Amino acid sequence: MTAFNVVRFRVKPGRDEDFLEAHRRRKLEWSGMRRVTIIKTGERSYCFIGEWDSMQAMAAARPHMIATLDTFRDTLGVRIPTKSAVDSERRRPPIPIEAGRAFR
Repeated sequence: MTAFNVVRFRVKPGRDEDFLEAHRRRKLEWSGMRRVTIIKTGERSYCFIGEWDSMQAMAAARPHMIATLDTFRDTLGVRIPTKSAVDSERRRPPIPIEAGRAFR
């Protein structure tokens, strides 16, 4: 079953490009990973969204994720508690949202 993980990041002032570059230069192609998206959620705030083949594949990649985090940890500002990371399996097909419509 498809699994997702979501991690929030808060970047130090002036370090946005360093944070993004650290992700560009790392090859984030781990076994079981389908895709990764990084979205900007506010000033100096980002969200990492990973899609995985399964919870097991995601769990097996955690050491790689931590090693990647270690390459850009110095760009991060206020520490967001570990509880902010979220893992989940997809339970049903996604709900289609029309472009331009607000999510309710």
